[in-house]
Amino acid sequence: AANGYIIVAPNRRGVSGFGQAWQEQISGDYHGKSMGDYLTAIDEMAKEPYVDENRLGAVGASAGGYAVYYLAGVHDGRFKAFIAHDGIFNEEAQYLETEEMWFENWDKGGPFWEKDNKVAQEAYAHSPHKLVQNWDTPILIIHGQKDDRVVFTQGMTAFNAAVLRDVPAEFLYFPDENHWVLQPQNAILWQRVYFDWLDRWLK
Repeated sequence: AANGYIIVAPNRRGVSGFGQAWQEQISGDYHGKSMGDYLTAIDEMAKEPYVDENRLGAVGASAGGYAVYYLAGVHDGRFKAFIAHDGIFNEEAQYLETEEMWFENWDKGGPFWEKDNKVAQEAYAHSPHKLVQNWDTPILIIHGQKDDRVVFTQGMTAFNAAVLRDVPAEFLYFPDENHWVLQPQNAILWQRVYFDWLDRWLK
């Protein structure tokens, strides 16, 4: 907000603080109700007279990074810029790459090769990488080499996909960071690149 932006941070399904039932609604359904929550929130805010609906951006980290990749393929022109930090781009690759298998089996319903597993097949069918043909909006992708939860190749492949689609894209890569950016100099660079990207496309 200090940089001249209106912040919308929806308490979409899957976040903590609203009870177990609310939190579990995202399991097996990363792409469904929670994405609807994001779009409903932004559509409602866009009606306000102080909001310029032609200069909206979407940013997110971790699960929010996944959301950005997914929204990039379904947003119908709502957003003019995206930023994804350490997000899942390819669900099938994520299942094999992560060090935390419990979450993958809980959230996806199981491995992608279980063709009779309806929950898993529905989850993998909506992986963000399967929507790349719809990408047309500038995207900044940030990832850390030492991220064991969502490995850096998720960000690299998303960046390559954007470039191959002729979508304006940048890849900010930290060889010495994990799922978070913790070193002070890296954090300064993160902030600088983050706001430079938003300013370039939204101001």
